[in-house]
Amino acid sequence: MRKKVDKIFLEKFGSNLKMIRESKNVTQAQLAIDCDFDVSVISRIERGVVNTSLDNIRLIAISLQIEVKQLFDF
Repeated sequence: MRKKVDKIFLEKFGSNLKMIRESKNVTQAQLAIDCDFDVSVISRIERGVVNTSLDNIRLIAISLQIEVKQLFDF
């Protein structure tokens, strides 16, 4: 049961990140450059494939010029 709940949470987080990123007209490639990530990292986060670190979440929020809590607003 926990695995399913974790997967749903990660997918919701990723979907919210994608919505915010697209609303700011930022590509995955640009966000990856701004965060010093490989573009595949952004893709995997948005698809809910990986559980990223708090450090990465903070970098994403800074790059998108939003508060960290907005990424969890889903």
